[in-house]
Order: sequence, then C-alpha cells, then structure tokens
Amino acid sequence: MRVYGRQEFVGAGKTNSGLLVPLERRLARFVLPRVPRWLETYHLTLLTPVWSILIVVFGYLAARDLRWLWMANLMIVLHYFTDHFDGKLGKFRNTGLSKWGFYMDHLFDYGFLCSILLGYSFLLPQRALFSMLLVQCVFSAFMFHTFLMLAATEEFRVSFSIFGPTEMRIGLIIINALMVRFGTRGLKGSLPWIALGGVVALAVLAYRAQKKLWQADMLAKARENAPAETGP
Repeated sequence: MRVYGRQEFVGAGKTNSGLLVPLERRLARFVLPRVPRWLETYHLTLLTPVWSILIVVFGYLAARDLRWLWMANLMIVLHYFTDHFDGKLGKFRNTGLSKWGFYMDHLFDYGFLCSILLGYSFLLPQRALFSMLLVQCVFSAFMFHTFLMLAATEEFRVSFSIFGPTEMRIGLIIINALMVRFGTRGLKGSLPWIALGGVVALAVLAYRAQKKLWQADMLAKARENAPAETGP
C-alpha cells in the first residue's frame, strides 16, 4: 500500500507492505496533530545522527557491561519515532522539503545502519569482524536495490514481503535483549548465517526485479513498434 498516496516527487511516496503498517497509520493520525508547533520535520531528521553516535557509544560501553544494550535499544526506539514521523510531519504541515528530506533522511538512515554494526563490532572478537563486514555489505545492497528500483520504476518500495523498517527495528531490539540475557556467543555464530540468508533473499529480489523490468521494457518496445491506427 502507498503510505502517502501519489506524489509529484516520486521519492516522497512510499510503498510499504509491512505487517504493522495499519497500526502505524492509526498512530500517525493520533500523533501528528499533537506535535508541538516549534518541532519541525527537519528537527526530527537531524536527530538521527545523534541516535547513531549514541548507539556507537553504548556499544563501546556494552563491551564491559552488556546491560548498556538496553540504552542502545532506547536509541532504536527514538530513531523509530523521529524517522517515522519526520516525513509525515512535513506533509501534514506542508513544509515543502520533500527532496531535501528524501536525501538527508536516507543518507542518515545509512549512517544509522553503520552505527549499529559499529556498536556490535565492540562486542565481537577480531576474527568475527570479517563476518560483520559481510553483513554490512549485504544490508547495504538492500538499500541500493530500493533506490535502483525507484529510478527504474518510480515506485519507492521500502518493505520486503511483510518486513518493513519497523519490523527490522523490532528484530534488532530482540537481538539486543537476547544478548543481555545470554551473552554474545549467539551473535558470533549467527553472523555468517545472517549474511548467507541476506544473500539468498537479495538474489530472489534481484531475480524478480530483473524479470519485472525485462517485461516492462518488452511491453514498451511492443507499443513503440505497433502500427499507428489509421482513419477510415
């Protein structure tokens, strides 16, 4: 479903089929009219680097005491609210920063992804860093896939099946909670499998995308080569 409806700038309209989208819509209708007037869309966007830096700090502290991961979880929750509502608030108030917001929001989102992996790197032995690098490459490729498909189809799809940004944040929170309870051994052993699963999912996405684009190109070519209709 399209979250914002048809937009003049295609990057401003998202398609999100995430499991929690219906609940998020109701939450947005309740929250947006109650946001203080002094708090603007760009304030929310510019808070993402703050959350990112703090996640790295709490990851560093968690190397000595894993309970600091609860603070990292708090940063993920705060990032959800600022990242989820920055664009919606801009449209609700007609701020007019659709292109600036598109660029800055997704640039900072990539930084947020890197900050999470940097925070985890403090918890892992040196030999596990290669696996962490693989995970970063795979998850970065998902972002590249999204933007390539936006350019090719003018559809900005931010979810994969029923998993959108919100569901992925919930997954991170659960992983951190499990590490606080059981330690980091599971993270060390699961990284190669996470990378492998990501590669498989990315391969499926790429296959479906190229098939869709091939069909679109052939359909456009057939229309170009079709004989023009002549009058009686």
